Amino acid sequence: MSVSLPPRRQGAHIDTSLAIVNIVLLLIFFFLVTGQITTEDTGDAVDLPISRELPLDQLPRPLLLVTAEGGWLLDGAEVAPDLLEVALDNLPQPVTLHLLLDRAAPADQLTTILRHPALAERSVRLVTLKERADQ
Repeated sequence: MSVSLPPRRQGAHIDTSLAIVNIVLLLIFFFLVTGQITTEDTGDAVDLPISRELPLDQLPRPLLLVTAEGGWLLDGAEVAPDLLEVALDNLPQPVTLHLLLDRAAPADQLTTILRHPALAERSVRLVTLKERADQ
């Protein structure tokens, strides 16, 4: 004799997806509100140091200095952009060229210089100057 039992009922499942969505939305609102508070000007201005002059002999070599007027100086000697490759070929190889550009120069000037054919296969490092305001 066989007895057939009724099928076992599945327990009720708790759906947590709605709670997770609510938590995520609350976090988004929280970060939006706190982010707006931190963007206010606090009035505590930071004066960055500025150096007015730095002798070229203290900078790494070879150094390509691009002046604010657009002139190119390779280790202190003026060089035409068309002759840069010849000047770099005369240096001991391999050459890691250090590039110093005016801090107020637009970014497209930097990208134009880096796209120069003489720099295509060369290692280039950007050089920055710490500036001091007490001078």
